[in-house]
Amino acid sequence: MKTNPGRFFEDYRIGEVIIHAVPRTVSGGERAMYHALYPARGALYSSDEFARASGLPAAPMDDLVAFHVVFGKTVPDISLNAVANLGYAEGRWLAPVWPGDTLRSESTVIGLKENSNGKSGNVYVRTKGINQHGQVVLEYVRWVMVRKNRMDAPAPEAVVPDLQKVVPAADLVIPKGLDFTAYDFSLAGEPHRWGDYAVGEKIDHVDGVTVEEAEHMVATRLWQNTAKVHFDATFREDGKRLIYGGHVISMARALSFNGLANAQMIVALNAGAHANPCHSGDTIKAWSEVLDRAETTAPGVGAIRLRLVAVKQGAEPFALKGADGKYLPEVLLDLDYWALMPM
Repeated sequence: MKTNPGRFFEDYRIGEVIIHAVPRTVSGGERAMYHALYPARGALYSSDEFARASGLPAAPMDDLVAFHVVFGKTVPDISLNAVANLGYAEGRWLAPVWPGDTLRSESTVIGLKENSNGKSGNVYVRTKGINQHGQVVLEYVRWVMVRKNRMDAPAPEAVVPDLQKVVPAADLVIPKGLDFTAYDFSLAGEPHRWGDYAVGEKIDHVDGVTVEEAEHMVATRLWQNTAKVHFDATFREDGKRLIYGGHVISMARALSFNGLANAQMIVALNAGAHANPCHSGDTIKAWSEVLDRAETTAPGVGAIRLRLVAVKQGAEPFALKGADGKYLPEVLLDLDYWALMPM
């Protein structure tokens, strides 16, 4: 058989290294499309001149463009037959991605655990995004629930990796040359700096965007995310295509500009959960909580740890989980990340 039905849970082995096809050269076209899909207005990614004033040679590609490109490459080998993408950990952006760079992805299977129903299991992989120079620009761990094809396939020995709950601030990689000592707050859009945010503070980002099928399908095709649940409405019992989780991440991040315009660069992904499915017609809103702050060695640059929560219509302000400890049904995304901000 020459076609690819995708891997099923029983097809994975601990320690297996998977080289993903197909490398992709990114350009200004990706940036323009990304900014068309999401209300992204981060000054560092929007303006070469602003980036040069911040010590960089030009505006790099948006951090989530790099993430989506690297992630999309993994889908045919990791999550083509996924039930759901469950979580993230130990993510770090290790080097900027520039227009003209070529990215490829490779993943190592680091955990397997069959579910009690015997019909699916969780697959844990550590994925690296690698540029044309062999430099790792991004790495992260994710785990995904994958269907079994042969119900009689024996369950593998359960291996669940011990993952860091938070990337230590000392392990954050600051882009070479980044300098916020001459940061222009007027051009960036807000006056709030690192010292203006208190741990425990919560920010309602006010705005909302109703998701439509058209933009979601453009996003999934752009990042070449071929997971069947995003394309084929007959693949799910409810007859609805799932909105790609990365689409929700980028939309929530863009909405967070209102209140966090100076959280310029994502440098680490500590944890993440797609709490509930998002469908066409849902209206996404977002709020953030400040979890931690840290100084860095870069001039004028501070690190801020943020929880970004995306919710849909009907959500109560700042509500996350119920008394049972489970996510409320209106919560779509719970993302814990480090960003760089002027001090």
